[in-house]
Order: sequence, then C-alpha cells, then structure tokens
Amino acid sequence: MAQFESLVAANKRNSIFLVVLFVLFICVLGGVLGWALWGDWRAAVPSIVLALAVSLVMALVGYYSGPSTVLAMSGAKPVAKEDDPQLYNIVEELSIASGLPIPKLYVIDTPAMNAFATGRDPQHAAVAVTRGLRERLGRDELQGVLAHELSHVRNFDIRFMTLMAVLVGTVVLLADIGLRSLFWGGRGRRRSSGRGGGPIMLVILLVAILLAIVAPILAHLIQLASSRQREFLADASAAHMTRYPEGLARALEALGADTQPMPEASRATAHLFIIQPMMAAGRRHTRGNVWSSHPPIAERVARLRSIGNVEA
Repeated sequence: MAQFESLVAANKRNSIFLVVLFVLFICVLGGVLGWALWGDWRAAVPSIVLALAVSLVMALVGYYSGPSTVLAMSGAKPVAKEDDPQLYNIVEELSIASGLPIPKLYVIDTPAMNAFATGRDPQHAAVAVTRGLRERLGRDELQGVLAHELSHVRNFDIRFMTLMAVLVGTVVLLADIGLRSLFWGGRGRRRSSGRGGGPIMLVILLVAILLAIVAPILAHLIQLASSRQREFLADASAAHMTRYPEGLARALEALGADTQPMPEASRATAHLFIIQPMMAAGRRHTRGNVWSSHPPIAERVARLRSIGNVEA
C-alpha cells in the first residue's frame, strides 16, 4: 500500500486542472453564445464576463451553503455522542489516526444502507450514515465505510465534488439560456443580415447551437468520470487507514445486495453516496459505463481484496 501522499497530491493536481478546464469551458461557451446572439464578436467579451460572474456567484453559494443543503435534502439529523457511543468511538479513532478533525455526525432515518460525506474542508466536514447501515453492519464493516467517507474528507473530495456540481450546473444553465435565446430569435441574427456577415454568422450560429447541446453532456461525463476515480482512491485510502481492506470489501458487498429503496436520495446528491442509491441491487455489482457515478461494486471489492492479498 504505497505512496498515498503522492496519490492525494495527484488528486489535488487533477482537481485544479479540471476546475481550470471547466472555467475555460464556461468562457468559450459564454463567448460563442454572446457572439451568436448579438451578431458581433465584441459581444463575446461582456458575455464571457457575465458567464464568469454567474459561475462565481454559484460557486460561492454552493461552497458555503451546499453542504447544509445536501444534509437537509437527505433528511439527515445530527446525532449526539450519548445517542450512539460506538459510532462516535469509531469516527474518533479514525480521525485521530488520520490526523483529521472529528466531523459532525448525522443519521438518515431510512432502512436503506448508505453513507456520504460533505463539507467544504476537513474543519467543516460532516458524515451521514443511514439507520439501515448502522443497524445491519458489524463493527469492522462500519469502520470500513466510515474510513471511506473520512478519506473523501482527507483527500478534499468533498470540496471538489461541490465545485464540480456547481460548474456543471453553470454550464447547463448557460447552455439552456443560450439555446432558448437562439431559437426564439437572437438579436444578432437580425443585425448580422443587414451587415453582409451572413456566412460567418451562420457558422458562429451553428457552432453556438452545437456547443449549447454538447456542453452539458460533456460536462456531466467529466463529472461522472472524476467521481468514479475518487471512489477508487477513497476505497484504497480507507484500506490504508484501517489496515483491514476486508472490512470495507464485506461492507460494499452488503450494501450492493441491499434492496431497500432510498427516496431520500436524488440525482443531485446520488454521486456523494458510497454506492449509487438510485440503482437496482443487481446492477450495482456489474454495471460500469461512462454514465455511472460509481464504479461497479465487484471491481471495487476485487481491488480491495488484491490489496489485502499483497499485504498478506
């Protein structure tokens, strides 16, 4: 189990790269849509500024209010130490071992088995587990799940996934506004026809429409691919934290076989959970494609057990 610090460092570098890529993506989308709508390339500059301003406002709102919103949407309730001493004991042990502040703990009152972490940084982190997970897992398995969630905190995945969700939402919002404006009669098309710029503007218009259609899909695919890689890293980090990969492997098998529905989850929050909460039990083990926010459980378990075999 080698060089986890380098893996985390690479994770942070990739996070910065993806955020920069999304910002550039938003600039291009805003500029092309502005040009197409107003019929003048000079309109691209204020459009880019407006797009960046929108993304900045959404990022600030998501950064500071996103975690509390996610907890409220999931129906998570804070749990006190005296209410569940064992849960707190496990989290305290893992936090001390990994050098993390102890996060706030929440319980979601549902028989389904799942868990997630949220927050903007380790000092403002929260971990939520479902009642079903708490009641049906043994200590070793519960420790594996909590170590996975604390790994998301330590690796700063909680901050990154919040920002990714905001940036993807910005791309979708800009694309939707742009498409509606283009189809309902952009001012630029009327102006360009009187300036003899028809062929150029036609190309810009087609590029703008194509970008507005493709951009949200591409942004969502990048978000999903990033989410899958972070799940693998959190699994490996959890195995390193507990020194017992089998605990998390058994927990994932139990979670993957769970057939209880989880109406508390939504498409907006599904990527945060340790397993996909909106997928049938049988498909969680083997399904893995570009539209999945989580890797197949069978692959995650196999990787964890290969770690255990190497250690043995």
